[in-house]
Amino acid sequence: MTVGFVLGGGGVRGAVEVGMLRALFDAGVAPDLIVGTSIGALNGAAVAHDPTPGVIETLEKAWNAPTASAIYGEWWPRRLRRLAKSRTHLSNPAPLRDMIVDLVGQDATFEDLAVPLAVCAASIERAAETWFDAGPVVDAVLASASVPAALPPTVIGGEHYIDGGVVNSIPLGEAIRRGADEVFVLQVGRIEEPLRAPQKPSDVAKVAFEISRRHRFARDLADVPDGVRVHVLPYGGAQDGDEKLGSFRRLDTVSARMEAAHAATAAYLAEAGVGA
Repeated sequence: MTVGFVLGGGGVRGAVEVGMLRALFDAGVAPDLIVGTSIGALNGAAVAHDPTPGVIETLEKAWNAPTASAIYGEWWPRRLRRLAKSRTHLSNPAPLRDMIVDLVGQDATFEDLAVPLAVCAASIERAAETWFDAGPVVDAVLASASVPAALPPTVIGGEHYIDGGVVNSIPLGEAIRRGADEVFVLQVGRIEEPLRAPQKPSDVAKVAFEISRRHRFARDLADVPDGVRVHVLPYGGAQDGDEKLGSFRRLDTVSARMEAAHAATAAYLAEAGVGA
């Protein structure tokens, strides 16, 4: 049996993945391979670097550190000044890079990792889904998490990459393609929330992106081959304000998300008879 962890994208909501990971390690479930997109690429890289229960404390500290605040909580006037100057993005990518370096090391390569890792990004020039699984880790994870308009594209080998969530937000099919036959999907909860027709301009982009995010996962889930077991882990429920467009930046919800996801996932694993 090959155990695959699939870690999806979702900004600050990606904190739920830390709670899910704690429940998995508590149950004695460890990955043989990891695939991740966006914030899932960051969390996944940390686990691939240290696939032991000790990584949970590392991730909790990272999510509650000043670096995380610099990524998501920067003062709005400063963001707007950066947008006016760059004309393409609101945020500075340096804090996100620093967070990745803190988790895996400046010079980490995919070949150095304790567990095979692949992360997804979208190439602008080729308009294509791209998987990084060799060479430097930091730039690849940064590319996977380069949210359009929030961050500038990440340049690797002369090519520009943006957030992998644009093309494959919850990469279940990729884990199966790489040989996983027991797959644990760590998702941030959006696929469990109902969609409604837009009522105001800010809803339009949100609804369009959610359709893009969800349809690929739904198709992958429908196409799971015989002999492959998939566990879509529960995220523990919405936090106050999640319905708002800017909820992806709310760091005050991080601990609550982790705790809720841990409890929900632990209950799911026990019910499913998974692990210890």
